[in-house]
Amino acid sequence: MDGDNIARLAYLGLLGAALVAWFISQNRQTLNKTLQMMMAWVFIFIGVIAVVGLWEDIRTTVGPAPQMTVTGQTIEVPRAYDGHYYLPVVVNGEPINFLVDTGASQIVLSAQDAERIGVDPDQLNYFGRAATANGEVRTAPVRLDSLTLGPITDRNVSAWVNEGELHQSLLGMDYLHLFSNIQFADGRLILSR
Repeated sequence: MDGDNIARLAYLGLLGAALVAWFISQNRQTLNKTLQMMMAWVFIFIGVIAVVGLWEDIRTTVGPAPQMTVTGQTIEVPRAYDGHYYLPVVVNGEPINFLVDTGASQIVLSAQDAERIGVDPDQLNYFGRAATANGEVRTAPVRLDSLTLGPITDRNVSAWVNEGELHQSLLGMDYLHLFSNIQFADGRLILSR
């Protein structure tokens, strides 16, 4: 720090001290109440900034989750707040919330979801490769004993376990092609067999 910066810092310190002294002298009678009010406004300001910054997280956590509707062999799912479609699927008896991904070719499980259905990700042979938005990742093939969506159950379904970091398991086109009709209409995904 050179001499000019030290002088500026000393000047700002002296100016700040003068402002604090003036504030105290002007509010001597009600200093305690004034400080309480000032701290209340500081906390209100910080709270508003926090709510604005975290609004999307608050809305998705507190807001009701979109509900799946089943009519016969037709399943309708509303678009979620983030613009995606999620399907609650029971895999090998365990419920897993999948992201519908028309850009994915296969069903892709995260390592955490693979463990939930009884697959040990550390024992898999990761010889497959998948191109993702974050680059290439290694994948391992697995067979799912059962995959149940509403009234529809498929058996012996092929899937892949992603070795990389995957926050949400994906339902890709291999699974979607099992349906005779796929529609996106009025903010809803409609699947029917």
